[in-house]
Amino acid sequence: MKKHLTTIITAIAVILITATFGIAEGMATANAGASFPYFHLGSLIIGGLTIVSLQQKYPKLRMSETVGSFALYTVLVALFTSPVAEFIKGLIS
Repeated sequence: MKKHLTTIITAIAVILITATFGIAEGMATANAGASFPYFHLGSLIIGGLTIVSLQQKYPKLRMSETVGSFALYTVLVALFTSPVAEFIKGLIS
């Protein structure tokens, strides 16, 4: 029962982090007039499914490790989106 509960909590965290990414990118692209990064959102969904399946397959993985690794993966994916790249270009120049 505990394994299923941690998997459910991890899946909920993955969904919330992905939704937050979608909302943030949607607001950023609406202001900039750019297109929404569907590829990045798709890669987040595939990565989240992979992490949840790995947690279910290997019971020694802790929930905090899986949620933390997905949060870091989300930051990595967000770095390569257009609004973040433009923001970093603006900071540098």
